[in-house]
Amino acid sequence: MPAKPKLGQNFLVDSEAIQRIAASIGDLTGRTVVEIGPGRGAITAALAARAARVLAVELDPLLAAGLRVEFLLDPAARVTVINEDALRFDFAAASAVAGERLLVVGNLPYGITSQILLKLAASHAALDRAVLMVQREVADRVTAQPGSRDYGLLSVTVQLYGPAQSLFTLPPAAFSPPPEVYSTVFRWRFAPRFAELEVEEASFLRFVRTAFAQKRKTLANNLRAAGVPPAAVAAALEDAAIDPMARAESLPIESFAALWRSLQP
Repeated sequence: MPAKPKLGQNFLVDSEAIQRIAASIGDLTGRTVVEIGPGRGAITAALAARAARVLAVELDPLLAAGLRVEFLLDPAARVTVINEDALRFDFAAASAVAGERLLVVGNLPYGITSQILLKLAASHAALDRAVLMVQREVADRVTAQPGSRDYGLLSVTVQLYGPAQSLFTLPPAAFSPPPEVYSTVFRWRFAPRFAELEVEEASFLRFVRTAFAQKRKTLANNLRAAGVPPAAVAAALEDAAIDPMARAESLPIESFAALWRSLQP
């Protein structure tokens, strides 16, 4: 079945990479795995050989139909194909049925990678860990550390929900059709830090977005532009031991948390 570029379909055909991805999620004995964008089922088969159950969430109805036929012939594989947009998939309900937090594997479409990452973050209570393949530049941003070129809002947002670690990178030739970019596989363990940092989730996420609103501006300027009184900004920066000329890209998550706490009434 030919790929549909508009759906971001680049099918992984490297057999060694397929096995590495399946192994990277860890021990699957007795576990339920959600696969995002199974495509032609290459990774699905590798997961099914290890897991108790695989929920294959595929948007393309033709690919979903093909997967149903393929795995219908192997009932022992215990694969359930779900023809649905992954952005609408109910991870909490699936976790309740499974009676455990879910594992997630996916070769994410480049066009909606950030949206899927935010969907997974919002579903963190239902998730244990994920192994995801994304465009290399996105993985660099997700795993970046303070002060690096790639560190920004996406880095902080993902890492607030748990540590993310790059595993390996694949060339375009590992896919059919080959994309124009390299892809990186990373592992994300869901362990939210909000309680540890003593911050409230929703308001702290809004605060972080404000801090990164304009990358070329200092953190103080971004806060003042958002309506925080200059005197309050200056006092909070001093209280949190942050340089008044610092930019958001230089600060670790702990410093953002200290600043947020200082600005609370």
